[in-house]
Amino acid sequence: MRTFDLIRDAVLPEFRDRVADYLIEYESVLRDASGDPHVQQAVAYQLRGYLRGLNTTRVLGMADWEELDRRVVATWLSPVQDAADAD
Repeated sequence: MRTFDLIRDAVLPEFRDRVADYLIEYESVLRDASGDPHVQQAVAYQLRGYLRGLNTTRVLGMADWEELDRRVVATWLSPVQDAADAD
Protein backbone atom coordinates (compact mmCIF):
# COMPACT_ATOMS: atom_id res chain seq x y z
CA MET A 1 0.00 0.00 0.00
CA ARG A 2 1.28 3.45 -0.81
CA THR A 3 2.18 6.08 1.76
CA PHE A 4 -0.74 8.42 1.13
CA ASP A 5 -3.21 5.55 1.18
CA LEU A 6 -1.76 4.47 4.53
CA ILE A 7 -2.17 7.99 5.89
CA ARG A 8 -5.79 8.14 4.81
CA ASP A 9 -6.50 4.74 6.37
CA ALA A 10 -4.74 5.61 9.63
CA VAL A 11 -6.76 8.78 10.29
CA LEU A 12 -9.85 8.45 12.45
CA PRO A 13 -12.93 8.09 10.21
CA GLU A 14 -14.55 11.37 11.30
CA PHE A 15 -11.48 13.33 10.16
CA ARG A 16 -10.67 11.53 6.91
CA ASP A 17 -12.42 13.95 4.55
CA ARG A 18 -10.72 16.99 6.05
CA VAL A 19 -7.29 15.31 6.09
CA ALA A 20 -7.75 14.05 2.53
CA ASP A 21 -8.22 17.66 1.37
CA TYR A 22 -4.86 18.66 2.86
CA LEU A 23 -3.08 15.57 1.56
CA ILE A 24 -3.88 16.49 -2.05
CA GLU A 25 -1.42 19.40 -1.84
CA TYR A 26 1.39 17.31 -0.40
CA GLU A 27 0.73 14.41 -2.72
CA SER A 28 0.75 16.50 -5.90
CA VAL A 29 4.20 17.94 -5.13
CA LEU A 30 5.77 14.72 -3.86
CA ARG A 31 4.52 12.58 -6.75
CA ASP A 32 5.84 14.98 -9.39
CA ALA A 33 9.00 13.16 -10.50
CA SER A 34 10.11 16.18 -12.54
CA GLY A 35 9.69 18.58 -9.60
CA ASP A 36 12.44 20.57 -7.91
CA PRO A 37 14.16 18.27 -5.39
CA HIS A 38 14.56 21.13 -2.90
CA VAL A 39 10.84 21.89 -3.03
CA GLN A 40 10.04 18.19 -2.63
CA GLN A 41 12.34 17.96 0.38
CA ALA A 42 10.71 21.01 1.98
CA VAL A 43 7.24 19.60 1.36
CA ALA A 44 8.28 16.21 2.80
CA TYR A 45 9.39 17.99 5.99
CA GLN A 46 6.06 19.84 6.06
CA LEU A 47 4.23 16.54 5.66
CA ARG A 48 6.18 15.10 8.61
CA GLY A 49 5.09 18.10 10.69
CA TYR A 50 1.49 17.70 9.59
CA LEU A 51 1.54 14.02 10.56
CA ARG A 52 3.09 14.91 13.91
CA GLY A 53 0.26 17.39 14.46
CA LEU A 54 -2.31 14.74 13.62
CA ASN A 55 -0.67 12.47 16.19
CA THR A 56 -0.60 15.21 18.83
CA THR A 57 -4.31 15.90 18.40
CA ARG A 58 -5.04 12.15 18.54
CA VAL A 59 -6.40 12.03 15.01
CA LEU A 60 -3.63 9.54 14.23
CA GLY A 61 -2.31 6.84 16.57
CA MET A 62 1.30 6.71 17.78
CA ALA A 63 2.12 3.43 16.04
CA ASP A 64 0.65 4.74 12.80
CA TRP A 65 2.55 8.02 13.13
CA GLU A 66 5.87 6.27 13.70
CA GLU A 67 5.42 4.03 10.64
CA LEU A 68 4.24 6.89 8.43
CA ASP A 69 7.08 9.14 9.57
CA ARG A 70 9.56 6.36 8.77
CA ARG A 71 8.03 5.96 5.30
CA VAL A 72 8.20 9.70 4.55
CA VAL A 73 11.86 9.79 5.58
CA ALA A 74 12.71 6.66 3.60
CA THR A 75 10.81 7.74 0.51
CA TRP A 76 11.51 11.47 0.19
CA LEU A 77 14.25 12.43 2.63
CA SER A 78 16.85 9.68 2.30
CA PRO A 79 20.04 10.77 0.55
CA VAL A 80 19.81 7.89 -1.90
CA GLN A 81 16.40 6.83 -3.05
CA ASP A 82 15.20 4.43 -5.66
CA ALA A 83 12.80 6.08 -8.11
CA ALA A 84 10.57 3.02 -7.86
CA ASP A 85 10.08 3.70 -4.13
CA ALA A 86 8.73 7.21 -4.64
CA ASP A 87 5.01 7.16 -4.00
